[in-house]
Amino acid sequence: MSTSVLAVGAWLKNAACLVLNGRAHWSPVHGDLSDPAACDALERSVQALARQAEEAGAPVQAIAHDLHPDFFSTQLAIATADALGVPAIGVQHHHAHLAAVVAEHGIEGPVVGLALDGVGLGAKTDTPCQASPVPPEGDSRSWGGPANGFTAWGGELLWLDGARWERLGHLQPLALPGGDRAAREPWRMAASALHALGRGDEIVPRFAPVVGEAVAAGVRQMLDKGLNCPLTSSAGRWFDAAAGALGLCHHQQDEAQAAIALEQAATPALAARPDLPPLPSAVLHADGRIDLRPVLAQLFDAPDADTAAAGFHLALADALSEALIAAARARDIRTATLGGGCFFNRILRERTVQRLQAAGLQVFQTGDQGCGDAGLAIGQAWVAAQQLQTPRQEPHVEETVPCA
Repeated sequence: MSTSVLAVGAWLKNAACLVLNGRAHWSPVHGDLSDPAACDALERSVQALARQAEEAGAPVQAIAHDLHPDFFSTQLAIATADALGVPAIGVQHHHAHLAAVVAEHGIEGPVVGLALDGVGLGAKTDTPCQASPVPPEGDSRSWGGPANGFTAWGGELLWLDGARWERLGHLQPLALPGGDRAAREPWRMAASALHALGRGDEIVPRFAPVVGEAVAAGVRQMLDKGLNCPLTSSAGRWFDAAAGALGLCHHQQDEAQAAIALEQAATPALAARPDLPPLPSAVLHADGRIDLRPVLAQLFDAPDADTAAAGFHLALADALSEALIAAARARDIRTATLGGGCFFNRILRERTVQRLQAAGLQVFQTGDQGCGDAGLAIGQAWVAAQQLQTPRQEPHVEETVPCA
């Protein structure tokens, strides 16, 4: 990247990055932007990085940011870009995760990759899959819902080539009963999975002893009526559903607590039986959905939670790998990238890498900044730089899967 681009990073574990003369200059990690102190720290870092670029004789040419219009980072990027007289370029969250891998390793040409995390705003149904200015007009400024065409993503199979990208597939969406509250209460995701399996009648008897009959019945009613139940393709929420189904975690006090509990349960089972098979019945649909509902169905009455947790991990990794391998072969691509915070999970990461390498793919992962949101900004900057270097033209990416 010969251009000078400043990226303001993600909402969680925020860090900014200036890409100057092909080198990345990082701010400290500011923390989550729900904290006013983190917002103040980001603003100071953006000012300092912009001064650094100016003093180096390469003033910032663009500010890159997330697509979500309500993020402080997005608003700061737009205001800073306006003050500098440069464009503010919105970059989809999962595109940025995989672009970070491409940027760190200097990968040339198209790649296919998996971006797996808790949440990131998806693209709009009528928005081409490329970096674009935001805020979009006419949205209701929420994570998801039919009114604005946005969806909460997080289990994504993408194709990347420069600033262009295509959503090739994704995990089967699950409803989030209660919206963001479902991300804090894994039992709700387990209830959502039961409802998606046509087993809604089991929600109250299974979860009333844990959360109370009124609360369990309320969630059942929300799911029945589709009230406050936005959809998400998040891999993190699938881990929550599995942990809730196995009774390993019903409420989370810390981020990824349920997923960590699930991995901790699976680890001794795999150590005792290295040849343990994955749970069967994952389905790869023709429209790109990677459907783990039949796998999850086996967890609710599993006789051994550790073995079931291990089988779920293997089934998830194998289904995702199979989808990526098929996409790579269809496009004659030999390079795969892995990004997003779910790849902190050792079982998922090692099994996926093993399967992809066995299929002859070269696999790249993130470097020193890690696979989570703290390392996202370099991907935002890379995409924005690619867009600046590419003559403006109509995108010619066809959507295999709609962007919402």
